[in-house]
Amino acid sequence: MRTPPLASGPEGPRALRPLLGTVLEALRDGAQERGGPLPAGGPETVAARVRDALGDVLPDEGDPEALRNLVRSLAEGSADPADPLCAAHLHCPPLAVAAAADLAASVLNPSLDSWDQAPAASELERLLTRVLANEVYGDPPRGAGLYRCAAPPRGATSHDGAAADNAPDALVTTGGTESNQLALLLAREAFGAGVRLIHGANAHHSLPRSAWLLGLPDPVTVPAPAGTLDPAALDAALTDLPGPHLVAATAGTTDAGLIDPLPEIAAVCRTHGARLHIDAAYGGGLLFSARHRDKLTGLSAAATVTLDLHKLGWQPVAAGLLAVQDARDLAALRQRADYLNADDDTEAGLPDLLGRSLRTTRRPDALKIAVTLKTLGRTGLGRLVDQVCARATEFAALVQSHPGFELHDPPTISTVLFRPVHATDDDIAAVRRELLTDGRAVLGRARLDGRLWLKATLLNPHTRPDDLAALLKAVEGTTRR
Repeated sequence: MRTPPLASGPEGPRALRPLLGTVLEALRDGAQERGGPLPAGGPETVAARVRDALGDVLPDEGDPEALRNLVRSLAEGSADPADPLCAAHLHCPPLAVAAAADLAASVLNPSLDSWDQAPAASELERLLTRVLANEVYGDPPRGAGLYRCAAPPRGATSHDGAAADNAPDALVTTGGTESNQLALLLAREAFGAGVRLIHGANAHHSLPRSAWLLGLPDPVTVPAPAGTLDPAALDAALTDLPGPHLVAATAGTTDAGLIDPLPEIAAVCRTHGARLHIDAAYGGGLLFSARHRDKLTGLSAAATVTLDLHKLGWQPVAAGLLAVQDARDLAALRQRADYLNADDDTEAGLPDLLGRSLRTTRRPDALKIAVTLKTLGRTGLGRLVDQVCARATEFAALVQSHPGFELHDPPTISTVLFRPVHATDDDIAAVRRELLTDGRAVLGRARLDGRLWLKATLLNPHTRPDDLAALLKAVEGTTRR
C-alpha cells in the first residue's frame, strides 16, 4: 500500500487540494441533511447516527471514504452557530478567513514549546500578544503599582531573549477557564498561598474551581443583587477578612452578559490593597468597538484580564488570552528543560518559550487571530461587534412589544433574557428541550431573580430582523402546544 501523503512539505498543497474539495462537499451535504440549527431527534437519535457512520473505529483495512463520511456525519450532527436560530451559548460562527488561517496552522504544525519548532510562529505570537495587551491596558492606570508583584530575579529574561520589563503582555490560552486559572496562579505566586479569592455571585464557575485546584483558601462570594457585583458588599468583605486578597470582577457574565461596575470595584481594591482580576472572556471584544468600548472603563486597573476571541471575536476554538499589566508577573511561570531551553541556547539568543504557558505542546493559535485583525482592522472588527449588539437590542424590543413575552432587561452586550408570560419554570425548561429535540432552535437558560429565563446569545453578525422574528415565533409556537 502506498504511504499516505503528508499535509506539509513540497507536495503538501497538491495532496491537500482534492481532500479540501471532499471536506467542503461533505460539510455542505451534512448541513443539508441536518436542515436546521441542530440535528433533530435528541441525544439517542444523534448518537445512533454517529455509530452507524463510524462503524468499526479501527478496521483491519482502511476505508478511503472515511473522510467524506465522517465529516458529513459530524456536520449533520452538529449545532450550527452560523444558523440565526442557534443562539444558546457564547458559541460564535467563525470567520472564514480565521478558519482558513487555522488550516495553515494545522498543516505547518508548529509547536510553541521551543523556538526551533516554531521560529516564525513564536515571533508572530510575541507581536500579537503585546498588541492585544496594550489594547487592554494602554497607558498604565494611576495607582497601578498596587497590583504589581515584585520584579523577577536578576537575570530573568522574557521569552524573546530580551530583558524582562514592566510593560503589559499577554499569554495565549485555550479559553476563559485556563486564563482564570493562570490569573489565580500568578496571584498566588505574588502574594503567597494564603491569598483569598473574593468574587461575585455572578462569577464564572472556573474561578472558585481554580482556587480549589491551586489549594487556595475557600473563596468568598459577594452578593450580586442586580446581576453585578456590589461594590459596597465587596468593601465590607475586604474590611472584615484578613488579607491578602484577590478580587475577581466580571465584564460580560455568562448568564446575562452584564458588566460589573469596574471603576468602583477598582477603587475599592485600591483602598484595601487588593489585587484585581477581571474576567472579560465575553465582554473583552467590546474593546474593538468605538461605540461600546466605554462599557469597559476600569478594565485597565486589573493586574490580569481574561479575554476570549472565540466568543466576541469570531475565531475557531481555541483563541483565549490572559493579559497582564506587568510582564514581570510572568516570571513565576519560568521553567527549564534542557532539551527545550538550555541556558546556553538562551544566552546565545534563542527565544525561551517554555514560560509562556502551563502547556508544553501547543498550537500557533496566534495565527488565526493575527490574520483576522490584519484583514478586518479595528474598524471591521468593531463593526461586527456593533452589529451583534444592535441585533440584541432589536430582539429585546421585539420581545418587549409582544404581549405574550416578558423581557428581563435591555441587553448590555448581545445577550437577551426573556420568558413567556404566565409560564412556570418547568414550562420554560420543557419549551427549550422541545425546541432542541425538534432541531428547530437552540436557546440557553439562565436563572436570575429566582426565576428561569430563556437566553438568546446573538453572536452572528449576519442575523437579520426576520430571523429574530422567526426565533420568537418558534418559542411562541412551542409555548401554545
